[in-house]
Amino acid sequence: MIIRKLLPNEWDGAYRLISQLRDISKEQFIQSVTIQTLNGYEIVGAFIDEKPMGLMGFRPVHTLARGLHLHIDDLVVDKESRSLGIGELLLNFAKAESKSRGMNFIFLDARKEAIPFYERNHFVYHASPSMKIQLK
Repeated sequence: MIIRKLLPNEWDGAYRLISQLRDISKEQFIQSVTIQTLNGYEIVGAFIDEKPMGLMGFRPVHTLARGLHLHIDDLVVDKESRSLGIGELLLNFAKAESKSRGMNFIFLDARKEAIPFYERNHFVYHASPSMKIQLK
């Protein structure tokens, strides 16, 4: 298993996995990632024999409330390869990346069904409710 950052010419191949997590077209995915990279977003892949088995998208963030931290926006493991430790390897990459950047925290928003996975990987529930409003 090799964990490494994806180059822009590899984003097209990442769509197969991201589409298992997000309801988005390939064109929307490429456009969104292109825009997000302007703010430091990166995609990391877990590869077996050059085939991407897992993906993680993250970005550095600095806020008054949380300070400098890494925010994981997307983490997905191929549905046929879950429970093999791939997600844990991606999280370990994020931890190492955060430490190398002098960050003390990683934040993420988890779907309800993914919470046990993150708890097994030492993430704790953060009691800061997210709120949103849809603007027309």
